[in-house]
Amino acid sequence: MLSFLQLESLDFKSVLLFFVVFLFIADYLKHRKPPNYPPGPFQWPFAGNVFSIDSKQPDVYMRKLAEVYGDIFSLRLGHEETVVATGYKMVKEALVGQAEIFVDRPYSPMGERMYPDNAGLFFSNGMKWKTHRRFAMTTLRNFGLGKTLMENAICEEIRYLQEEMETQKGDPFNPKMLFNNAVSNIICQLVYGRRYDYSDYTFQKVLKKFNEALYLEGTIWAQLYEAFPVIMKHLPGPHNAIFSNYLDVADFIRKEVERHKEDLDPNNPRDYIDAYITEMQSGSGNDDFTESNLVMNSLDLFLAGTETTSTTLLWALVLLIKHPDVQKKVQSEIDTVIGQSRPPSMADKASMPYTEAVIHEIQRIGNIVPINGLRLAGKDTTLGGYFIPKGTSLLTNLTSVMFDKTEWETPEEFNPGHFLDSEGKFRRRDAFLPFSAGKRVCLGEQLARMELFLFFVGLLQKFSFSTEEGVELSLEGEVGATRTPLPFKVFTHTR
Repeated sequence: MLSFLQLESLDFKSVLLFFVVFLFIADYLKHRKPPNYPPGPFQWPFAGNVFSIDSKQPDVYMRKLAEVYGDIFSLRLGHEETVVATGYKMVKEALVGQAEIFVDRPYSPMGERMYPDNAGLFFSNGMKWKTHRRFAMTTLRNFGLGKTLMENAICEEIRYLQEEMETQKGDPFNPKMLFNNAVSNIICQLVYGRRYDYSDYTFQKVLKKFNEALYLEGTIWAQLYEAFPVIMKHLPGPHNAIFSNYLDVADFIRKEVERHKEDLDPNNPRDYIDAYITEMQSGSGNDDFTESNLVMNSLDLFLAGTETTSTTLLWALVLLIKHPDVQKKVQSEIDTVIGQSRPPSMADKASMPYTEAVIHEIQRIGNIVPINGLRLAGKDTTLGGYFIPKGTSLLTNLTSVMFDKTEWETPEEFNPGHFLDSEGKFRRRDAFLPFSAGKRVCLGEQLARMELFLFFVGLLQKFSFSTEEGVELSLEGEVGATRTPLPFKVFTHTR
């Protein structure tokens, strides 16, 4: 006959077993797939596929899955059901053909913690996002975006960068922080109304924290936080540095906002912050214009205006050092069209098809945003013949677009000829989507294109680049929020 303690133990085990079985059944029912849902790999209960993804090269892993399941397949990243679109045609259909359906962002635990209350330009949705995106674009144009005034500011910054490189006196150096500082100074002039010297300790510290956060956002730690936020929020680990670093950058921006308040002239705004504060104080009745949202919008502009261009310039050096013949050919075109005595201008671009082709091919091979920001299905729809329920997250693999075998003649090779016709004239390619596409296309695309051309030409007009003897630069890269080259050093040779 069983004792009372044995019965109690048996009851506890039964309750525990029942609870575990209940959780598994509840998880299965919650994530049960509807008819005609995209296929995909086996999904573990609770975790889904979060532990299966190659955190170092998630885009490559997803391209391999596409070879098995097709151009559209499904994954489960923790609690989120996600559909992955692969290849140019499928990505274009989602982002352009169904732009209104896939315009919003899904809920993100990390995004909510960094950008609470639907703040910022990246994570926000609805009318708040539309209003602030429109305001940002209009304001930046008013302060020179796309105009000669901005060209002059970029060329002036190029001169500072050239002088800083000359101080290296032929010694090898890592150009990453120099490029970050130089490029960020352009968006800083638009947003903060000032540039920062390359020796400014505070600004250098902000840039380093910024770079660290962006790297960590693409690691397994960030994926775990997105999948299990309730648990990860209380655990130690590198993911905590993401939030602390964002807070430090936000604090830096708040000090800039306070500085602007002290000498604000509403009738003569100097930059984005001035214009935003003026809008806040105008009594327009739009409660979405708040100081906290100003800080987060400015942070997003800082991010978009720094990382993409500076990282592309790093890839430019890597690829030109690996292909010295291309470097020489670009310099020959620069010497013919511009010469050595004046800075480049955007008017020169039309006369420099080979240089323009090389810049585009650097962007394609550099592939700095391998996986696009998630979108959310705003209503039931079909994609690639499959049913996509409302509320499903959409992930577009931009690597699969930039290396699509059906769109590029030699997709795995660095080949500027991808952007040249038979007569050597520059040609645009539909499958070139480094800035994404559709309603959420990169806000800073116009600025980035101008910066890339002027910085690239300005650097090669002044210097030739090489690396240490016997060193072979890698094309693998490190994947965080963006894909950056592995650390390397260069020599500059004044021409």
